Amino acid sequence: MTPPLRIAVLASGRGSNLAALIAARDAGKLPVEFVLVGSDKASAGALRLAEEAGIPTLALNPKSYPDRTAFDRELFARIAASGAELLVLAGFMRVIDGAVVAGWEGRAINIHPSLLPRYPGLHTHRRCLEAGDAEHGASVHYVTAELDGGPVVAQARIPVGANDTETSLAERLLAEEHKLLPAVVGAIASGRLRWNGEAVFDGRPVTKPLTLAQLL
Repeated sequence: MTPPLRIAVLASGRGSNLAALIAARDAGKLPVEFVLVGSDKASAGALRLAEEAGIPTLALNPKSYPDRTAFDRELFARIAASGAELLVLAGFMRVIDGAVVAGWEGRAINIHPSLLPRYPGLHTHRRCLEAGDAEHGASVHYVTAELDGGPVVAQARIPVGANDTETSLAERLLAEEHKLLPAVVGAIASGRLRWNGEAVFDGRPVTKPLTLAQLL
C-alpha cells in the first residue's frame, strides 16, 4: 500500500483552503499526512485549525529577520526538516525569494483567485469586475520565482453576474477553490499529476489547465 503523501501548508489568514484539505482527508478522499502548517502571522486562523486537527504548527515573524531572504531560508529549512514531499501555498500572502523557492521546483503548488495569467497579485475580484469580465475563476499552479507565474495545472471557472460585488464574487469562488485544491493535491498524491520538468497528467503533458471533472 502506498504511504500517504507528506504535505506542508503555508497560510497567512483564516485557512479556509486548509480546512477543505483537512476535510477531504478526514472523509477518506485525500491520502495525505499533514506534517506542518506554517504562517508568517502567529494570529492566523490556519494555525488554530491545524492545532485542533493535531497538526504541527510553525509561526515565524518576518520582522525578526534582517531581510526577506533570511526569513524565507529559515522558513523553508523548517519545511524541509518536517519531511514534507509537497508544499501547498493556501493563502500565503508573501512573495518568496526566487533562489529559495527554486529548490522546491515541482514540489510546491499555489492556489490563486483568478484565471491566470490574468490578475496575478492582489485584489483579483475587484480587477475582474472593473474589467467587465464575463467569468472569473481560480488557478492552481506550480510555484516558481515569478509571482503567480508558474505553470498552471488546473482551473475552476464561475460566471460573473450583473449584480456581483467583490464580496459575492469572492464567496462564490471560494466554494470552487475548496473543491479544486483538494482535487489537485489528490491527483499528485495518487501519482496522476507529476512534475518531470513540466506538469504531466495521466502520462501526458498538461498543455491547458485541467478541470475539476478531469481531476476527479
